Amino acid sequence: MAHSDIHWVYPVRLVQALFALIEIGLTGYVVGSLQDSWTYSGAVDFMLFLGCWTAFLAVPYLACAPLWFPRLAHRFVIPAVEVVTMIFWFAAFIAIGALLPPAPGCYWSACHALQAATVFGAFEWALFVATTVFAIRELMQSRSGNSVKPANPHAGV
Repeated sequence: MAHSDIHWVYPVRLVQALFALIEIGLTGYVVGSLQDSWTYSGAVDFMLFLGCWTAFLAVPYLACAPLWFPRLAHRFVIPAVEVVTMIFWFAAFIAIGALLPPAPGCYWSACHALQAATVFGAFEWALFVATTVFAIRELMQSRSGNSVKPANPHAGV
């Protein structure tokens, strides 16, 4: 992968991590304030898990493995992590958005926090769509032989 092709990916990774931390804060607030009284807290729990997954596992792996741990950055694992995370974010923000009342009927602070979490979840999904498309494009180029070959043919041995 040429460095000129990825100049935009690392700032996007920072935004993905930041949005995931915001999600953790928003959904953590909802879980802490409503505890057992909310009937669809499973969706909130999933979004809380997804914020943790993204901030502490997916983004660090996707950002660091290709640079510092190339043996861990398998050409199929990077797109797989991207696709799984993208699908998770889509499911999470749709699930919360479908269960929320209309905006005028949202009177309590936890409801407002979930509205914000839904918006940040949608943005997070869109960011992962972009990076997933890029990862799949890189995978297809490497399979067709159009990618840059390593200087040392025995580097992977």
